[in-house]
Amino acid sequence: MTRTPATPAGSVAIRRTVLADRVIPRTLATDAVLVLLGAALTAVLAQVAIPLWPVPITGQTLAVLLVGGSLGAARGAISMGVYALVGALGLPVFSDASHGVGVLFGATGGYIVGFVLAAALTGYLAERRWAKSFAGGLVSYFAGSAAVFAVGLPWLGFTLGLTIEQTLVAGLYPFIIGGVIKAVVAAGVIRAGWFAADRGRRS
Repeated sequence: MTRTPATPAGSVAIRRTVLADRVIPRTLATDAVLVLLGAALTAVLAQVAIPLWPVPITGQTLAVLLVGGSLGAARGAISMGVYALVGALGLPVFSDASHGVGVLFGATGGYIVGFVLAAALTGYLAERRWAKSFAGGLVSYFAGSAAVFAVGLPWLGFTLGLTIEQTLVAGLYPFIIGGVIKAVVAAGVIRAGWFAADRGRRS
């Protein structure tokens, strides 16, 4: 009879399938740190805006895709939940340093709630190795972006009393170009991370 090797105290017995676990040995402590770092990254990139027609590109959704793609479904979703919670409690972590329950439950709050779903979805696909290739990552990040809109658009339309067309004009069409760019950037960053991690293991 073969015996399963003992798991070190405080570690999490799980196959390494996402980038974070390829780089850092997984324990409960590192999980907690990575969740907080993911929330912090989202808070920082939420304040970044690059001028682009028809609307500026913000880094918020890019951070969501990166967090989900590198941490996996559970940690990615928890990280975005922490981000939403600390913003609702008053830390200026939402875009334009906004904060408070009013933002979370306001017209655009559905997009923030959608971050949780997006991180979970991209993380789920990353756990199945989609993010290891650029093409697979690109598809998963388009799916993650769609998840944000799937929550944010109905929320926006209901809150403001808009028609479907008005909702799309206000909350989707202006952000398509930026969404494509962010999905491409996320796919490239995560793919480069996997390349570096695998090369480091072989050297």
